[in-house]
Amino acid sequence: MSAVRSLWNAPAAVPSPPRRVWRDWVLVAVVPVLALVEASARPELPSRWVWAVVLAGLAATLLWRRQRPFTMLAIAFGTTTVVGLVLGGEPESFAAVYFLVLLYALLRWGSGRAMLGGGALVIAGTALSFLREPTELGDLIGAIAVIVATSSIALAVRWRAAARMRELDRARLLERERLARDLHDTVAHHVSAIAIQAQAGGAVAAADPARAAEVLEVIEGEASRTLDEMRSMVRMLRRDDGRPDAPELTPTPGLDDVRALDDPTGQPPVRVRVDAEDAAAPLPPAVAATAFRIAQEAVTNARRHATGATAIDVHLRVDADGVRLDVRDDGRGGHGDPHRPAGSPGYGIPGMLERAALVGGTCSVGPAPTGGWAVTAVLPRSGRSRDERERG
Repeated sequence: MSAVRSLWNAPAAVPSPPRRVWRDWVLVAVVPVLALVEASARPELPSRWVWAVVLAGLAATLLWRRQRPFTMLAIAFGTTTVVGLVLGGEPESFAAVYFLVLLYALLRWGSGRAMLGGGALVIAGTALSFLREPTELGDLIGAIAVIVATSSIALAVRWRAAARMRELDRARLLERERLARDLHDTVAHHVSAIAIQAQAGGAVAAADPARAAEVLEVIEGEASRTLDEMRSMVRMLRRDDGRPDAPELTPTPGLDDVRALDDPTGQPPVRVRVDAEDAAAPLPPAVAATAFRIAQEAVTNARRHATGATAIDVHLRVDADGVRLDVRDDGRGGHGDPHRPAGSPGYGIPGMLERAALVGGTCSVGPAPTGGWAVTAVLPRSGRSRDERERG
């Protein structure tokens, strides 16, 4: 009973059925012609012209088979049942095969109630026709096989379409999460630098105008880089020139971008060291981009939240096995004393952990034993997650 109740409450198919297309009109135009041609070519059929007119008129139900599948099926089967009782026979015209299209539409697009009601209607109509007239076992098996085959195809297509929609929804969700991480990492990094430089400029503006002018130049550069990164993301979403297959024109962040984080004049200054022992074999783009984004976010967090920090050290080591990234500051911090207050959680640390996991690596964030804050990421050179490595 639980299975029947679940089916009864099942919604209509997702996605919604398409609008009426030109093929529907062709089908509705061809069916009456076939019914009339068959009636003229097969004089042995009982009441052939009556059935030809009935089948030709019922062809109009094909136009609404997707939007009103149960209603159209009920009209078609109900009409033929009544006419069959009046004439004392069933339509033996091959043109009546288009009723299978109505059955297919019911199971492909209908709700659970519609499918159960339509199924009961088809079973009752088929049983009534076989009880009214003697039927050979082979004909009975053949009719049941055709109905089952049509129903199976409709349900299989429905299930596949639903699975495809779930895949698309999951892809959209992952893309939104990736975009959110990129926006957070990019905007937070550059805006934090702008805010820090603006504070420094305000402090020295009166006493040292030349220094204030240098600060303004730094702010202008950070703002320009922020705009460039934002334009890159917009181009990725819009796909340049309106073409869905247009390539992304902005290069993927790599080791040079990690080196660009070096800022000895910043507050606090950032010192970057990159050891590429196996530079002959380039890193996969996903791994290089992940290393850069984690380093960028770690530097941003240290500048924003490290109390009393005088330097931020970034060490990136690349060898045959993969990448190891260490970002440390010398601010005041320890276990249970994170940079960010416990009451105001952010997205930076979860984003770093997710980025590392997506390429099969690990990332740890926390107070360093010697003081300050440490971010350590270990990324495999393959750039594949554990599940992908096990499958491949």
